Amino acid sequence: MFSLILMLVNLPSELDPNGTTLIPSDRIEIAHRNEEVWGQTGHRVVGQIAEAYLSKKAKKEIDRLLEGHSLAFASTIADEIKSDRAYDSFSPWHYVNYEMGGHYNPSNADERGDIVYGIQKSIEVLESKDASDADKRFYLKLLIHFIGDLHQPLHVGWAEDQGGNRIQVNWFSRTSNLHRVWDSDLIDGYNMSYDELAEELVRSTTTEERNELTKGTYLDWVEESHQIVERIYASASSGDRLGYRYTYDFNPLLFEQLAKGGFRLAKVLNELFD
Repeated sequence: MFSLILMLVNLPSELDPNGTTLIPSDRIEIAHRNEEVWGQTGHRVVGQIAEAYLSKKAKKEIDRLLEGHSLAFASTIADEIKSDRAYDSFSPWHYVNYEMGGHYNPSNADERGDIVYGIQKSIEVLESKDASDADKRFYLKLLIHFIGDLHQPLHVGWAEDQGGNRIQVNWFSRTSNLHRVWDSDLIDGYNMSYDELAEELVRSTTTEERNELTKGTYLDWVEESHQIVERIYASASSGDRLGYRYTYDFNPLLFEQLAKGGFRLAKVLNELFD
């Protein structure tokens, strides 16, 4: 089901991903038709979890930059701006592809950028003393989203099948693909709101488990997702019909990835703003 929303988006001062000049930005209105496209629910779960673990200092600065909006609210902007051709240069920043069994190699990275570049660039702008608040606001929204994307393993998949988008499957009685199953079908099928699911994942994770999950850097997490995606590729082939058994087998992994994304997003933001 489609919904028409009208929202204010801060247009970044730099639309060239390789640019370095930061200048003031304008605000524009963008009307966007939203599909279930870590679809919205997944990104909001990640944002909601992260919000619960922000330090006081980080929360204060993030509240200022986001003008009072929550991380969950801001978490989907990077997908919503895809409706505007002015933002096309940011599209490759949502994912990275490399061969199974390999490791991320910056020298082989897409010249247009990838999710690693997107995270690095967002952190660079947020750390810059010369960046305007408008630029920091925009790149904060990107960072929130990209950390979420990083934990959807098919955003760190194979190029030849577009991260599972070309693996056509049936989700119960309707046509889908493996990427969409992991972006939205699994989580929407669980039928909990994002705040309900975030609360359940927080309350079921111990402090010791959270500390273990937040070890490493986003480069380590890229490699982790790339290893996990092998299991997902092995879980289905084109033409398969997926349903209750698939949810039974893979909801635990789905929930673990969402929880990791939230706890790790909080870690990244606390390190930036403390």
